[in-house]
Amino acid sequence: MALKLITNFQFMQHSSSHCFNSTSFALRPSNLKFSSSHFIPRAEMESTSSSQIPPPLPEKRVVVGCGAASVDFLATVASYPNPDDKIRSLSLKVEGGGNTGNALTGASRLGLTARIISKVANDTQGRGILKEFEADGVDTSHMVVSEGISPFTYIIVDNQMKTRTCIHTPGNPPMLPEELSQSSLFSALENANLVYFDGRLHDTALVVAEEASQRKIPILIDCERKREGLDELLNLATYVVCSEKFPRAWTSAPTLASALVSMLIRLPNLKFVITTMGDKGSLMLERSQNDASEIEETDVEALLESLQERVDSTATIPTCISSKSDLRISADGIGAISGRLLAGTAEKIPPPELIDTTGAGDAFIAAVLYALCADMPPEKMIPFASQVAAAGCRALGARSGLPWRKDPRLAPFWL
Repeated sequence: MALKLITNFQFMQHSSSHCFNSTSFALRPSNLKFSSSHFIPRAEMESTSSSQIPPPLPEKRVVVGCGAASVDFLATVASYPNPDDKIRSLSLKVEGGGNTGNALTGASRLGLTARIISKVANDTQGRGILKEFEADGVDTSHMVVSEGISPFTYIIVDNQMKTRTCIHTPGNPPMLPEELSQSSLFSALENANLVYFDGRLHDTALVVAEEASQRKIPILIDCERKREGLDELLNLATYVVCSEKFPRAWTSAPTLASALVSMLIRLPNLKFVITTMGDKGSLMLERSQNDASEIEETDVEALLESLQERVDSTATIPTCISSKSDLRISADGIGAISGRLLAGTAEKIPPPELIDTTGAGDAFIAAVLYALCADMPPEKMIPFASQVAAAGCRALGARSGLPWRKDPRLAPFWL
C-alpha cells in the first residue's frame, strides 16, 4: 500500500487559525518549527474576573512523570485516505507530544509543579521538546539528552469522522535505567506528592516506581494497552486511569464493569480505577476504606445500569452520578470488593467546535493529577477532568487546547 500525503502550504500560510510558524518547511528534523501559542492567550487569562479567580494552589503540588516525550506532526485531512490515494492536508502543525509530556504540560498549566523523567536526542526535535516544556513550566533537569534520534509521531486528523490515526517512531537509542543517576532520581522525587507513569520506558519506570513506593509516594499509572513491564508497575500503583479496552484485555473479564472489579481484587493497593470512554464519558470504581464484607452484595452490572438510568441525557456539561458508599460490589464468577461506582458524562461538544481528540486522555489525566493534589472528591474530580479534556479537543494537537488555571471554563470547579 502506498499512501502519499501532500501538505498544502499555501493554505497554511493564509490561515489565521493555526499555531505554528507559517514559513513553508519540509518534514525534516533540521527544519522543525515548534508551536508556542496556546488556545487561551496569557493576556486573556489575566483578564479573568474576580468571581472566577481560582482558589490558592494546593500545598502538596509536586508531581513527577516518567514516560514518553516526543514530537507530533499533525496533518488535518478532509477525510481519511483510501489505500494508494494522494491527498492534500488542510493544515499542518508540529508540537510536542507523548503521553507523559502532554499530561505534565496540562498539570503545569493548572498550577502543579511538574518534573519529567524521559529521554530525547541532542537533535532539533529534542531541543524543541525541551524548549516547549520549559515554556510551559515543566522541569526538564532530570531528562536524559544523548546523541541519536528523538521520538516522533505522524498524526492524521480526519475532519469527516473526527478521528486521529497515530504512527509512532520510538527514539533511538532507547533510555536505559543506568542513564538516570541516583542523584537525579533522588532529586526528582524530593518533596514529590504524586508520581505518574504512562507505561513506557518500563525498565527505568520500574526503578523510579520502586523508589517512589519506598518513600510512600502515591503512584498513578496510565494504562492505554498491555505493555512489557506494565504488570510490575501495576503492582505498585495507587491509582489507575485506563482506556476503555484495557480492563477487559488485562483481566479477561466478560464486561467492562466486571473487569474493574477484577482489577481492584487483583491489585489490593489500588484505591481507584477510572476508565475513559471518549464521548461516552468515564466509569470509576473506588475502593472503600471501610470493610463492607458483612453487607449484602450488589451486582456491579445492575449497579451500573441503575447509575445510567439516573444520567441526565440533556445535560451538555460534564456530570457525575455516584452509587452509595461502602457497598459490597460483586461480579459474577470474579469476586467482590467494598466500595462505590461512579459514572461520569462527557461534555457534548458542538460538531463545529470539535477539532481534534489527540491527547484527550492525557488532558484527563492532567486534571486527575491536579485533583488528587487538591484533595478534590471524586464527584468533582471526574467532571473537572472531563472539562479539561473537552477543552483540549477544541484545538489541533494534544497541547494547544490545554487550559490554563485561569481559563473561565474552569471557573465552576473553583467555587
